[in-house]
Amino acid sequence: MLCMATLLSGCASEFNKVYKSADSTYKYEFAKQCFAMGKYQQASSLLQDLVLIQKGRDNAQECLYLLGMAQYCNKDYESASATFKKYYSSYPKGLFAEQASFYIGQSLYRSAPEPRLDQTPTVGAINAYQQFLDIYPDSELRSVAQQRLFDLQDNLVQKEYLSAELYYNLGGYFGNINSNTESNYEACIITAQNALKNYPFSKIREKFSVLIMKSKFELAENSSEEKKLDRYRDAEDECYGFLNEYPESSECSTAEKLIAKCKKVTKE
Repeated sequence: MLCMATLLSGCASEFNKVYKSADSTYKYEFAKQCFAMGKYQQASSLLQDLVLIQKGRDNAQECLYLLGMAQYCNKDYESASATFKKYYSSYPKGLFAEQASFYIGQSLYRSAPEPRLDQTPTVGAINAYQQFLDIYPDSELRSVAQQRLFDLQDNLVQKEYLSAELYYNLGGYFGNINSNTESNYEACIITAQNALKNYPFSKIREKFSVLIMKSKFELAENSSEEKKLDRYRDAEDECYGFLNEYPESSECSTAEKLIAKCKKVTKE
């Protein structure tokens, strides 16, 4: 422990000496050494000071790009994204332009929140990856960017599903036959239908269809008398459509039960 403390103290002392140094070349080489050794916070601290000093010099591009990578490796994804954007806007044809474009999306991807939260970073990452694919269609990183796009779109789909499911669960919360009940089931249907339209190849397409089917039935159940018949017919059609599209679904029995209940009304 004593040896470790001495070593750390020595490293900190050397870093402080370099940090206060006016020799930018010495400082830059030390920053690269820190990066290579995985000391990303130290590398980032030195490079932030050096970016302005190195501007206009031969290694200006490398310095700015390395700062972005140090921030990224240090899991400071917000700063990394901003640095890579700065690099790409400053050097659109630069030595590291392709990598910087990719890591804009990558940084936003790493900071994307879980589906229940605001998905603004997710949308930003999708746009960044799409821009990268448009500009560098033959890049070796293309397959990674495409997979990231699919993953991020799944986040957006899941967000829509959670919203639709919430509307469904709130459907009868306020009691029977009132505007709140109807509006919740209608909101569930609209949200799910829009998701199916926007993401036709979603992995959870069936789950959206189940929500639509159940919501249409509940909407009929909780409707006023003048709307009941038409809504039961609509729910019945939805159930038949579900059985046709998902004949092997575990929810087929649910669809059949709802059809039987609908027929009791529609055949009267």
